[in-house]
Amino acid sequence: MTDAAPTDRFPWRQVVVAAFLPTVLFSIGEGAIIPIIPVVAHGLGSGLAGAGLISAMIVIGELLGDIPAGALVARIGERTAMIGASLLSIVGVLVSVFAPSPWVLGVGILLIGVATAVFALARHAFMTSFVPPVYRARALSTLGGTFRFGYLVGPFVTAAVIQATGSAVNAFWIHLVACLAAVVVLVVLHDPEDAVTSRPGPAAREAAAEQRGLFRTIADNRRVLTTLGTGSALVAALRASRNVILPLWAVSIGIDEATTAIVIGSAAALDFALFYAGGWVMDRFGRLWTAVPSMIGLGLSHLLLAFTHELPDAVVWFAVVAGLLSLSNGIGAGILMTLGADLADPAHPAPFLGAWRFTNDTGAAVAPVLIAAITALASLPVAAGVMGVLGLLGALDLRVYVPRYTGRRREP
Repeated sequence: MTDAAPTDRFPWRQVVVAAFLPTVLFSIGEGAIIPIIPVVAHGLGSGLAGAGLISAMIVIGELLGDIPAGALVARIGERTAMIGASLLSIVGVLVSVFAPSPWVLGVGILLIGVATAVFALARHAFMTSFVPPVYRARALSTLGGTFRFGYLVGPFVTAAVIQATGSAVNAFWIHLVACLAAVVVLVVLHDPEDAVTSRPGPAAREAAAEQRGLFRTIADNRRVLTTLGTGSALVAALRASRNVILPLWAVSIGIDEATTAIVIGSAAALDFALFYAGGWVMDRFGRLWTAVPSMIGLGLSHLLLAFTHELPDAVVWFAVVAGLLSLSNGIGAGILMTLGADLADPAHPAPFLGAWRFTNDTGAAVAPVLIAAITALASLPVAAGVMGVLGLLGALDLRVYVPRYTGRRREP
């Protein structure tokens, strides 16, 4: 693999704002709408199961968006793809705001999910192509941190809007404004690619788009995607499980909504605070030093939760496990993007990154369905236990296959 730019020449000061600010804006908008999707769906007449399905449409949309995203980004470039994704997300917001029924709302959320996939892959592709490998994990952990920042700030903005207007639907306008702001930033600020002298030209992009569609890329890389990709999908599944199990657990042990929000919000702050540390460890010591501990922590935390449901101090254990899950997830910030970048061709990474993200998003999409099925057939603690075992299996997969496919971390 050839470095996209020499380490001592990479123009950090020229690209950092243009590279990260659009992602911060987009993620704040997305973080603002995620908590209120089931509320809006329920207000349109959907039952609890239907509201849950509509909420899942954003993950399903991301999975579907991974299919064309790689070829699209390879063909038109990162900045153009991000502008298009922002505009598509605005369409999804307008559909959602004026939805006359829950299922029309689901279509709007699906469009937002598709747009999110394209937006995220475009910025991921830029970082893969142009950031020197010695800084790659820190850069991608910071990129992951921008999304986490948005998911932390967005709900507070939503709470203020609902308090001022009395309507949850108005939170969708936050996402619309955020997308418009991202488009303005992308248009007004210089393209960060312009600050880097070594980059693939239009001919290379065209060749990548023509020759490397998603399913062709999956077939060409089936060995790594079925081995290391399985571990990465389990990482995504455990992360998605955390977001599903904690709210359900709070309901099942009788915690009130305000306390649940405080506990989960505080845990999210811990998660966000650790994102850069994880990237520094990966760059300094190697990918395994965060990937495996993160998955062991996520797996053991799920197992611990499974045995606390009937304890007298179940509420205290809930808060403890929420913190352990965030700690485990925080130290692994950026690991999936970093591994994808390590494996992708730096000249035109988008096709492989599309396949990589499709694999990961499959795990994220399956996890909530698996939890719901196990809970229906057995119980929520059993579901937590099963996810914990899967987390430990994922740690074993990463321990075996990360060194095999990524090798030793390259020194400066």
